[in-house]
Amino acid sequence: MTYTRAGQIVAQGGLTLSDVARARADTPGCAKVAHFNNAGASLMPRQVLDASVRHLHLEAETGGYEAAAQASVQIDAVYDSAARLLGCDRDEIALVDNATRAWDMAFYGIRFRPGDRILTSMAEYASNFIAYLQVAERTGAHVEVVPDDEHGQLSVDALRAMTDERVRLVSMTHVPTNGGLVNPAVEVGRVAREAGALYLLDACQSVGQLAVDVREIGCDMLSTTGRKYLRGPRGTGLLYVRREVLDRLDPPTLDLHAATWTAADRYEIRPDARRFETWEANYAARLGLGAAIDHALGWGLPQIQARVTRLAAALREQLAEIPGVTVRDRGVRRCGITTFTLDGVPAPDIKAALAARGINVSVSRTASTRLDMDGRGLEELVRASVHYYNTEEEIAALLQAVHDCARSEPAASSVAGAGAPAGVSRR
Repeated sequence: MTYTRAGQIVAQGGLTLSDVARARADTPGCAKVAHFNNAGASLMPRQVLDASVRHLHLEAETGGYEAAAQASVQIDAVYDSAARLLGCDRDEIALVDNATRAWDMAFYGIRFRPGDRILTSMAEYASNFIAYLQVAERTGAHVEVVPDDEHGQLSVDALRAMTDERVRLVSMTHVPTNGGLVNPAVEVGRVAREAGALYLLDACQSVGQLAVDVREIGCDMLSTTGRKYLRGPRGTGLLYVRREVLDRLDPPTLDLHAATWTAADRYEIRPDARRFETWEANYAARLGLGAAIDHALGWGLPQIQARVTRLAAALREQLAEIPGVTVRDRGVRRCGITTFTLDGVPAPDIKAALAARGINVSVSRTASTRLDMDGRGLEELVRASVHYYNTEEEIAALLQAVHDCARSEPAASSVAGAGAPAGVSRR
């Protein structure tokens, strides 16, 4: 079978053919690989690379402190860009090293007491759940998992039935690491507000591929990363904290940036979300993050969302036609992540076979989302995550490679055994 399709997906996907061509021309990596690991780390556009490298040169030529002073206006503007991206005010934004750091600063800042309840989802990411368990051990809080509904997403009805005055936190992953479903963040926000609980949203997999508005969602805190769908550098992250809940959180660490030492025995914490930052920062990476956000805003998040969603839907539909392939995505609403298994062929072997053809995918395993994977009887999945710069031709190449794996199952199964990397997704 040969996979070739007309250009209808590109033309109908929210961006024009010329937009896609321009995006690819701005992305050096597109000439090297067919990149379907955007839920891991996207290919950076030239604008992001230039912003980061330009500042590194400035640091090398003038000194780190001096370079930061010269670029202070551009560095400060990143807060405005992030606020536009998320639909909030700039004083509600903290710039941090990564999404885990952002999430941890919010979560570990909550004053849990014995008997408090933490409600979370079946598809919760491992790092988050480990933190729940640690805090429960320390404080006597209880971690409770809201069951899925018939579509595989968090059941809003079950969440509402579980809420009472002891629920301190509702915490949910917006888009799981191991599938394409989009959890009902807005509906969850309504329930959290009704219950008077804090609402923390892990938007690591959604910001940059979906239009995300914190006011519409109603979350009190949101964490995300720069390296995934935002197409920014690694080592960058964002934390949103709603102004009205700032004083309900105690930053787990403080320094001379987060607080001011006002007397020998006193200090004052910053009045804005930057209380969750530290003084030292990678300003080259931050400027790259700002460039990535501005780049996404320039295309328009609704336009990006339309194209990404359409490309992924086409990929799922055509994968399902390959004998032995089972598409594993669930949910009423789905996004740019597609996961699948192939009968008789381990996921790392598929990843290695595709990599040999210049096609990047990743593998999700049980340890990343244990409750969801165990509940579905799955141990590993191939994860192919599209972005707006991907093309139908690249999708056709991916499909052909998977089809060839299905036809030559014994050969495909021997690929990873020849020393290929396991390719486990870290997120």
